[in-house]
Formats: sequence, C-alpha cells, structure tokens
Amino acid sequence: MKPSSPISVTTSSLARKTRLSPYLFTLLAFILFVSVLYGEDFMCIFGQLEPNFVLQPSRTPEKNKKEEKIAFAIGKTEESCDIFSGKWVRDEISRPQYEEGDCPYIQPQLTCQEHGRPEKDYQFWRWQPNHCDLPSFNATLMLETLRGKRMMYVGDSLNRGMYVSMICLLHRLIPDDQKSIKTSGSLTVFTAKEYNATIEFYWAPFLLESNSDDAIVHRISDRVVRKGSINKHGRHWKGVDIIIFNTYLWWMTGLKMNILQGSFDDKEKSIVEVSTEDAYRMGMKSMLRWVKNNMDRKKTRVFFTSMSPTHAKSIDWGGEPGQNCYNQTTLIEDPNYWGSDCRKSIMKVIGEVFGRSKTPITLLNITQMSNYRKDAHTSIYKKQWSPLTAEQLEKPTSYADCVHWCLPGLQDTWNELLFAKLFYP
Repeated sequence: MKPSSPISVTTSSLARKTRLSPYLFTLLAFILFVSVLYGEDFMCIFGQLEPNFVLQPSRTPEKNKKEEKIAFAIGKTEESCDIFSGKWVRDEISRPQYEEGDCPYIQPQLTCQEHGRPEKDYQFWRWQPNHCDLPSFNATLMLETLRGKRMMYVGDSLNRGMYVSMICLLHRLIPDDQKSIKTSGSLTVFTAKEYNATIEFYWAPFLLESNSDDAIVHRISDRVVRKGSINKHGRHWKGVDIIIFNTYLWWMTGLKMNILQGSFDDKEKSIVEVSTEDAYRMGMKSMLRWVKNNMDRKKTRVFFTSMSPTHAKSIDWGGEPGQNCYNQTTLIEDPNYWGSDCRKSIMKVIGEVFGRSKTPITLLNITQMSNYRKDAHTSIYKKQWSPLTAEQLEKPTSYADCVHWCLPGLQDTWNELLFAKLFYP
C-alpha cells in the first residue's frame, strides 16, 4: 500500500482542527454584515488617516514635540499670510509716521523736502498684504525689546537708509539727554542710554573685504572682492542680538566680478573673473557660514534684505525712452511689474543658497513691493556733493538719484516688515 503524502495528511488534519464552531461562524457573519453596511464610512475614516501617515509621517510626533522658541517672538503670523505680497493703499491718517524735520538723523542725501521736492504724496502710502494686516509698528515694544541689547544693520547705503529710518521711528520716545549718535570709520552707533541699547550701522557693501570698504571714499569702478574674507568685517558684528544684512547693487558691475584669491597686501595679486551670480553665491555662503559660527539661534535673530530696485529706465513701466525716476509722482499699478534692474538670476541664487542652508535666517523680501514705488526715490531732491554743470541743470534726469529713497517714506515700511517678522515670525 502506497503511503499517504505528508502534505495531504497535514492538510486533512488542519481541516479537522479548524472546523468552524457555531459561535465563531456567527461572529464572522456579523463582522461581514457590519463591513458591508458601514464600509463606506470605514473607507472614509481610513482614507483620512492614510495620507497623514504616508505623506506627512513627521506631523504626529511634532504635535507632542515642544516647539523651539524663536528669539524675540511674541506671536505668530497666520500660515496663509504672505506679508510681502500685497498692494499700496493711500493713507493720510497714519502716514507719515514722523516728519522729516523732526528727525535730525536723516542724511542730507535723503531729506527731499528740505531740498525742494514740491509735493509730499510719496509719504502717504501704507503697505497692505493681500490676506492679512501688518502688525502696527510699536516703538515702545521695540525699545523695550532692545533693552540691554545691540541691533545692527550691515551692508551698503540702502541698509544705512533703513537704519536711519529705524532711529527716526524710535527716537521720539527717548529724552534728548538720553540719546546720542557717533560715527567711527565704518561703524555708526546710536545709543539709547536709558535702555542701555544700541542701534548700529556697519558699512560693508559686499559683506566681504573689498577695495570699496572705505566708508567715505569708495566710488571705485574696478571693484574687487576678496574671497573668504568676511571675518575682516565680521569681528565687528560679534555680540549683536539682532542683525540685518543687505548686499546687491555693488555686485552689479556687469556680467562679471573680480575676485581676489589672496590678500590685498600681496605684491602680485591673483585676481580671477567669475560670473556675477557665482560671485554673489560666494558672498551669500560666506555670510551664512559666519552666522552659523557666530550667532546663537536661541538668543539672536538674523535677517537679510533682498535687492532694492532702481527706476533708471522708464521704458520698463511703459514710459518715454530716456526718462527715469525724475518727476515721477505716481505708483506702478501693474501687480506683475518687475524692473530690468532687478536680476532674477540673483533672486534665484538667494533662493537656492537659503533653501539649502540649515542656518536660521529670515529673508525680508522687499523687492516686489518696492518695484511699484518709482515715486519714492530722492531723484534730484538731495544734497549734491559736487556742483552741477549747466548741462546737468538743463537735463535733470542726468543727475537724478534713482537708487536711494526719501525719508520718511518707503524704507519705514521695510522696518515695519522687519518688526512683523521679528515679533510674529
């Protein structure tokens, strides 16, 4: 007799052992009935849970994880609110926030009324984000926050204008005998003695060492930047609690930039020419490395202000050829307007470098909002350091300053954005 297959014997035994009892059969039948009756509801429930698990697996533990406190923050901006996207609205009630003549700290290059500007329309505009409101600038809160601390703006003359704007927004709360301002070389320090606080500006148009580092004599056409040299200036920034960087226009010498490989003291200098984008990328990476090595993310805050537009070509906004910001008193209304002076390739570099970095830094994207403000430049209404020629006087567009901005004016709004991101990140 042929022996039985081991497999058939095992299967037969298993079938006898797993014969369903009446109770088990009833339970399975009940589960089947409920599944058919409420199957759609179950699918809905599991359908809601599954995406959260599969696509966003990190969210569940984040709920239980204590959020890291951001220095100086007292609240949050709604996630749907992009304060840099919006429009300008006329406001003759809350603007301007101070009078030109009431702030003695404004440089004569920015006092447009004193130098003959016939109208003040540029002062009465308020920035309105599309889906929320900007927190109102609170000078008392700002000063109390700065008690015992240092705040510093680092960069070029545009950041200096923003620096002066901040002082103008705050100084009225400080008695005359409790405030002072002093400049020594590249560093200007406004001191609020009662608060044991300083608001400072440091001249470093490239952030890195360059042949344009003299705070007074720096108009050099053949600009050279030294690679890996940020510590030359950075040693003056150490110990700062809030720092605001900017750098852009000084890199725009053309399509190429001169980079020094060694030292300015070398007899034979090794200078290489690279694309403006690559040079700028080098500068951004150096800045972020310095921040990583010198700023305590739990106690300090770092900001970077994006490019400030010029309005040197009226054809950009549909004006007559050969004109610029001179005699412009209205805003650009096209919401998609982007001037030719603002290189999108540079904005792309900022996005790439910041996006890949784990160093905490807040971008103040003032470019688009400032693009609309062809009316707000100092134009011809400023102190002229050299006597104007007869030819210049006959053609004001030839000496109109379409880089800098009148105060009070646009740069006060830049500081409102800084205030919002400092306290409501």
